[in-house]
Amino acid sequence: MSARAILVMMLCNIVWALNVVVSKLAIADFGAPPLFYALLRSVIVAVVLISLLRPLPAKLWQVLLVGLAISGGSFALLFMGLETASPSAAGVVSLTGAPMTVLFAIFFLGERVRWRRGLGIGLAFGGVLFAMAGDSQMETSTGLLLIFVSAVVGALGSVFVKRLEISSIRLQAWAAVSSVAVLWPLTAAMEVGQVSALESAPWEIAACLFFASIVVSVGAHTAYYRLLQEHDANLLVPLTLFTPIFTILFGAWLTGDAIGGRLVVGGGIALAGVAIIVLRPSETFTRRFLVRPRF
Repeated sequence: MSARAILVMMLCNIVWALNVVVSKLAIADFGAPPLFYALLRSVIVAVVLISLLRPLPAKLWQVLLVGLAISGGSFALLFMGLETASPSAAGVVSLTGAPMTVLFAIFFLGERVRWRRGLGIGLAFGGVLFAMAGDSQMETSTGLLLIFVSAVVGALGSVFVKRLEISSIRLQAWAAVSSVAVLWPLTAAMEVGQVSALESAPWEIAACLFFASIVVSVGAHTAYYRLLQEHDANLLVPLTLFTPIFTILFGAWLTGDAIGGRLVVGGGIALAGVAIIVLRPSETFTRRFLVRPRF
């Protein structure tokens, strides 16, 4: 793999990690309601990619449901969790997405798991539980639970992506549409202060939305899938393991997260487990979907 491809992959990791920190700032510091923030992000993506909605895809309802799971649904839960959880803790908890994807593949795709990948699953979950058992992290248990549910929803959607006959960029467009359709009534019914948040920090929230929608969803994901077309997924996917590492580092640097020993050790154990899952060959499941960033 060329030095250029590695550089682009590292830039994607940095962008994905920064997205967690930027979302934390938008919600916790600038006061954007999380469902409303997720809605605006999806609206921007839908507008940018509107030309890709034609022709209608086969299995439209499946495309909409899967798109909702890997986009607005999982992102909305992540943003809700970030109201109280730190970006660093969110990066560690999100590592459960890979083992959850394997478990769902066992149930829905008939995936067979041998002892090495079983060990990876155990290490991933065990490391996350160890990291979250510290006293400082228990204070944000509700937020971390929402982030875990976000990882579960994203993993479930990733499993069913395999059954869809649609390009990743078109799926991204339809994911934005389905997310808007669901998040619009939810934020109207469950949240208040949407307009006041925009009025109090219009440029800050706009900058966060531009980063989350254009830089992350359109820019980084497009670059990632272009690399997947040019290189073997077995070479690229392990490099995405830098994302949680960067998330922890950026959380400590930009938002002042307290990085305790349990978080470092537990995160390291979980990362080792995810690495085993990714590096071991799969009989039925495409490896790139194990840690593929959500839309």
